[in-house]
Amino acid sequence: MSLVVKVALLFFILHGCSFINADTDPSDGSALRVMYSSLNSPGQLTKWSSSEGGDPCAESWKGITCSGNRVTEIQISGLGLSGSMGYQLMSLTSVTNFDISNNNLGNQIPYQLPPNVKRLSLAGNGFTGVLPYSVSQITSLQYLNVSHNQIQGELNDMFGSLSSLNTLDISFNSMTGKLPQSFKSLTSMKKIYLQNNQFTGNIDVLANLPLDDLNIENNQFTGGIPEKFKGIMQKSNSNTGSSGSAAPANKSTQSHKSGGNGNSSSGGGKSDSGEKSGIGGGGVAGIVISVSVVGAVAVICIIKKRRRKSSTDIEKLDVQPFVPESHEVQDTKLSQAPSTVSMEATETPTVVSLRPPPINTHKSIGGDDISEKLIVPQKKTRTAERKVVQFSIEDVQIATDSFSVENLIGDGSIGSVYRAHFDNGKVLAVKKLYSSELRNPEDFLKMIPEISQLDHPNVTDLIGYCSEDEQHLLVYEFHRNGSLHDFLHRIDEDNSPLTWDSRVQIALGTARALEYLHEACSPSLVHKNIKSENILLDADLNPHLSDSGLANLMADADQGLNHNIESGYGAPEAAISGKCTTKSDVYSFGVVMLELCTGRKPFDSSRPRSEQSLVRWATPQLHDIDALEKMVDPALSGLYSVKSLSRFADVIALCVQLEPEFRPPMSEVVQALVRLVQRANMSKRLHNNDQD
Repeated sequence: MSLVVKVALLFFILHGCSFINADTDPSDGSALRVMYSSLNSPGQLTKWSSSEGGDPCAESWKGITCSGNRVTEIQISGLGLSGSMGYQLMSLTSVTNFDISNNNLGNQIPYQLPPNVKRLSLAGNGFTGVLPYSVSQITSLQYLNVSHNQIQGELNDMFGSLSSLNTLDISFNSMTGKLPQSFKSLTSMKKIYLQNNQFTGNIDVLANLPLDDLNIENNQFTGGIPEKFKGIMQKSNSNTGSSGSAAPANKSTQSHKSGGNGNSSSGGGKSDSGEKSGIGGGGVAGIVISVSVVGAVAVICIIKKRRRKSSTDIEKLDVQPFVPESHEVQDTKLSQAPSTVSMEATETPTVVSLRPPPINTHKSIGGDDISEKLIVPQKKTRTAERKVVQFSIEDVQIATDSFSVENLIGDGSIGSVYRAHFDNGKVLAVKKLYSSELRNPEDFLKMIPEISQLDHPNVTDLIGYCSEDEQHLLVYEFHRNGSLHDFLHRIDEDNSPLTWDSRVQIALGTARALEYLHEACSPSLVHKNIKSENILLDADLNPHLSDSGLANLMADADQGLNHNIESGYGAPEAAISGKCTTKSDVYSFGVVMLELCTGRKPFDSSRPRSEQSLVRWATPQLHDIDALEKMVDPALSGLYSVKSLSRFADVIALCVQLEPEFRPPMSEVVQALVRLVQRANMSKRLHNNDQD
């Protein structure tokens, strides 16, 4: 064999697979097909398809760039897309550039995003809610642009791990509160655009950053100018602002020039009132600091303060924290720049939000350590197109010993659950639906694909099904620790009581499951049967929400609603209208949180009449810290942080509001519980450091 032939053969052996199999990686292909099906008639995405045979890399889908069989870039900005982005973005592990700016995607920014992205542009989409904490886990991130949306609330202290981030644009939103201390960790930061928000406090956290460009106009900042910026020439009548902003095309009346890919050049611009910058009528609105890369003249512009009114459900509530944050009284004047211009500050009104008060740095949380997995749970590994197993009735009967009483795990409003031991050694859970309650037996098979595609670490996996001899069975993964209800209320068990940290972990995991059903699924999936019996615990006490997607199978669309109301979980409006919504799910979740906090059942006829309804008894006491400590579960033996308890109760109070419109969306509940965990962990670390 000649040398040439040998070399050619070796080359083919080493590289032939890439020629033979040019198909897109299954997880990437699945994520893009789900994205396509979640968008509303996206005809602009040429060659895209939701069919299983669609191949993004081989077929050169619009806006998709591949390397080998992996998708590396998604650039679909400015196409007028609407709908949602699906729920599999975390599967896109090779994507480094994700740009969906200047579309009409609205709603919440999805919690799950490509985990290794370097450039992330979500600008100009009308997103509401808050900036998801999951951004803090994208340690490779270099460029983040969420400008020109309707993002509200305070910025989480979530930037500690983003040392590679060099451009941050969150301008033209409705964010409030102080700048987070973790901004100090942005050691690579060159450009920050914060203009046109409602930030308060000072800008000291930016003082040591290696900034080339900074725009903070049209905010409510107070305090002195950091030492780094002193000596900068003040130009009070300038409105030129910063150059090179990463902001996208402005959809309002601001003078921004769009770049087709979502980037643009931005000027500080005039205020909405059209008045020139300067010191006006009583207060500082903000400061624009623009530092030229080549060391030319820097500019400070003083412009009038513009008040905005936030419209989140949370801010409508008149709920004060139990241990309120002490608001520092600001001086009536800022420390002055080198020139003799007076900059008066005005008082900032207190805004009610889900953000808990500051941690007590002298107390640590009791019980087990809450690990970082609470912040971003590990995603389950799953094939792109997950197939469920069709079991025969004979196999299931053998595995459950003909549905013997010994294998009966539980009996609910829509079916009974049995432990099943299969020949391959696997132990699974079989839910035997009451056939008489099915809306239409034929719908059972139609619903299987939909239920099987629910893919979240805190939602119980559907393994298979059986539909024979008028039997309708669902086969799920089995969790040996049983239900939350069993852990909280069963008697004469060897298991030790749940620690406070475990209870917070269970609440956060369950909240994430509901956030997924409500906000990641399209259309939103209302569970309709949230209760502690439907929250299953695995070996590590991680929660898994069961019965998701089953409510619509039942003869009554709100099957089990009466039972849910009678047992104390049902929302008041559901009892009147007979209809369940995402807001009634939020109420039921609040009841579960009360159950975790107090160790009591939602309705207990054995108690005195005034204490039988848990919500009615507990709600008036949620704002009294002494009463709150008295009603906490005695099984905790006092091993909890009072601050953590009060913040937990803050969230409960919001969820069980009588008026559904006042209850927060689950994404905000998740953020509040994440902040609770963060502060608890920080408190614990500070406490341990004090002891060293």
